[in-house]
Amino acid sequence: MAGPAVGLWLFDHRSLEEICASAIPWLETFCDPVETEADGGLAFRVREPAALGLHRFNTAEAGMFFLSEDDFMPADDEDYSAFSPAPAQGLILAAGASGQMNHTLLGHLALAFARRLNAVIDFDGILGYAPGGRGQEAADLARARAMVASLPGTLREVSYDTGGGDRWIRHVGDQEFLTAWLHHPDFHLIK
Repeated sequence: MAGPAVGLWLFDHRSLEEICASAIPWLETFCDPVETEADGGLAFRVREPAALGLHRFNTAEAGMFFLSEDDFMPADDEDYSAFSPAPAQGLILAAGASGQMNHTLLGHLALAFARRLNAVIDFDGILGYAPGGRGQEAADLARARAMVASLPGTLREVSYDTGGGDRWIRHVGDQEFLTAWLHHPDFHLIK
């Protein structure tokens, strides 16, 4: 998959089969086709973006989207101490193509799925972080933190092991934060 992806963290475990079975009738109201993948996940193309609140939005060039289970969630090397209870399960929602249209559609799909599943959104990286070069990491990270702190909602930093004893962070936000981020002029997801 060549586009961005987000995680959806659930706090009550449900089977992927149950999640997909309840999502298919809903998706079929604005997506075509909606297909079940060999791994039990879903593949679909957005036909009517107005159902996601995107009016005057042409999806003719949009790619496919995919929903699957995150087999590595929860992970032993991630610090879930900011969540009580800790997440019980993860899903991956991914765009099959890149480009701003697919970032926007994926963001709105993530918000809709998060609402349906009572999930938080794992952005799989640090929003607003664009490293400027060697020695600039601390300043770049401070800028990213200041930018996301200006938005409403809750955004947490979850640390994880990068290998070799190093740790890094990813942003995980609630639905209110994603709603605000979708309307921010610098909105993008992480590819």
